[in-house]
Amino acid sequence: MLIKLKRKSVDATSEAVVARLQGFPDKTRRTLTMDNGTENAGHAKITVEIGIKCYFAYPYASWERGTNENINGLVRWYLPNVTDFSKISCRHIARIESLINNRPRKCLGFKTLIEVASSFVALQG
Repeated sequence: MLIKLKRKSVDATSEAVVARLQGFPDKTRRTLTMDNGTENAGHAKITVEIGIKCYFAYPYASWERGTNENINGLVRWYLPNVTDFSKISCRHIARIESLINNRPRKCLGFKTLIEVASSFVALQG
């Protein structure tokens, strides 16, 4: 899930996460693992509004969020560290998210995240 924020604040982050996750079926929203950045201090709002439990990785324990770190690397392939995000549109961010979600993964038997998620949702009814 990639979201472009105008500012990195508690309210902006929690509002964007809530808005985005509300679009997912209830049965697919179980937990959310966050890092310890101050922008994630609004986790209680996310829990109350969406009904999911938020967890935090230990500081400097990136291995606890391996999938997230991998996705960060993929995003940086499209948007290197020198990127001026003020010049990147929300549409461009959505395109990058689509490219990443439609990329076959070895750990998923070379299926895409979209294929696996669609199968999960179909099984949940």
